[in-house]
Amino acid sequence: MSENIERRRFLKCLGASSLILAPLGCSSVKEGESDANKPHYAMVFDQNKCTGCGECKEACNLANNLPEGKSRLLMEQHSGGLEGQPCPHCGKTTECGCERKFVRVSCQQCKNAPCVTVCPTGAAHRDEKTGIVTMDAAKCAGCKYCIAACPYDARFINKETDVADNCDFCLNSKLAIGELPACVQKCRYDALIFGDINDPTSYISKLLRVKDSVRIKPGFGTEPSLRYIPIVKLGV
Repeated sequence: MSENIERRRFLKCLGASSLILAPLGCSSVKEGESDANKPHYAMVFDQNKCTGCGECKEACNLANNLPEGKSRLLMEQHSGGLEGQPCPHCGKTTECGCERKFVRVSCQQCKNAPCVTVCPTGAAHRDEKTGIVTMDAAKCAGCKYCIAACPYDARFINKETDVADNCDFCLNSKLAIGELPACVQKCRYDALIFGDINDPTSYISKLLRVKDSVRIKPGFGTEPSLRYIPIVKLGV
């Protein structure tokens, strides 16, 4: 039930369309020369490959010891049809799943992260070595300022720790031991790619050079590090 509430809140935040996206070229991302020498870890979600199996979410929950009913990521199911209009494939006006697609809902790992800006104690911060937005549990006062400031509604209070939580690419679990994020490791369809986009030789950099990708509401100026490769249907 709590996951359904979180999904509805996320969709409400994004507006009538659950994923209002714009090409990367339309956003004002300009990294300074100093930033270019630091890692910029990002993730790519390929909507063309995701089947919505949910194994990524299960792996995340296990790796990060999340309490029951809470997740750092959700898989939102979408239909290609229009509400009230007959499906062009089967003719049904109700949900049929003929054009079923999924969207990853999680922290966007913004370069200009509002959660970090508003945190009064410094608990929400950017890791010095990796640049990943994460939490210092010892400093979190549970004020929920970061939750209110997040334009993607992707943060929550972990009831077992009383600390605000977010996807930090498994910084303190998998990355800490030299492994990829749990969700990336678990995805059997290669729908998730993780790496340093400041490294021109990395696979994620090479992928983004040849694939069109988009980000959620780049107009916010948050500069999300989560990139989406949307489904593009070709005519026959």
